[in-house]
Amino acid sequence: MQTHELDYELPIELIAQHPVEPRDTSRLLVIDRAVQALAHRHFYDVVDLLQPGDLLIANDTSVINARLLGQKPTGGKAEVLLLRKREGEVWEALVGGRRVTQVDFALPDGRVLVARVIDKLEGPQSLVEFSEPVEPHLAVIGSTPLPPYIHERLADPARYQTVYGRVAGSAAAPTAGLHFTPALLGKLQAKGVQVGFVT
Repeated sequence: MQTHELDYELPIELIAQHPVEPRDTSRLLVIDRAVQALAHRHFYDVVDLLQPGDLLIANDTSVINARLLGQKPTGGKAEVLLLRKREGEVWEALVGGRRVTQVDFALPDGRVLVARVIDKLEGPQSLVEFSEPVEPHLAVIGSTPLPPYIHERLADPARYQTVYGRVAGSAAAPTAGLHFTPALLGKLQAKGVQVGFVT
C-alpha cells in the first residue's frame, strides 16, 4: 500500500457547521466485523448496539471559555488558548501571533489582565503566567474554542458541551459524547448498560 492511497479530500460543503437537533439524530457508521459490513445508522441506535452488562465510560469534563482574544503591547491582535492549568496562575497554552511574549486583556472595570509567555514547551505549546487568576474573567474575555473546520460561531455555546459535563476544565469537548441526550442515557441504563464517568 502506498501512502497516497490513504489521501482523502473532504469537500468543505460536507462539514457540518451547525449541530443537528436533537443531538442523538446524528449519523452513526457501524462496522459489523462478523460479516465485514458497514451500516449507516443514527446515534440513537446505540441502544440496540449495546447489551445489558456493557459498560459505557464517558468523560464528564465540560469546556471552559478557553479561547482568549487580546492584544500585544504594540497593539496587534493575539490569541491564547488555555490547555491545562499548572501551579498558581501558570497555564499550558497555545499562543497565536508573531513573536508574542505578552498578551493584554481589557477587563470591563478598566483594568488589564496580563498574560506573559514565561517558557516555550515542546511543539507549539508555551507556559503563560497571568497577572491574576484568569478563571473569574473567562465569561467576559473568553469564548468556546471550536475546531478549526467550524467557521461559524455557535449561537448556543451549550451545544458544544455534553449533557453530562460536570467538571469545568477542558479546552475541547469530548466530541463523541456530544450526541448523547438525557433520554438516550436513560434508555441505556434501563436496558442494563452501566454508565460510568471519568474526568
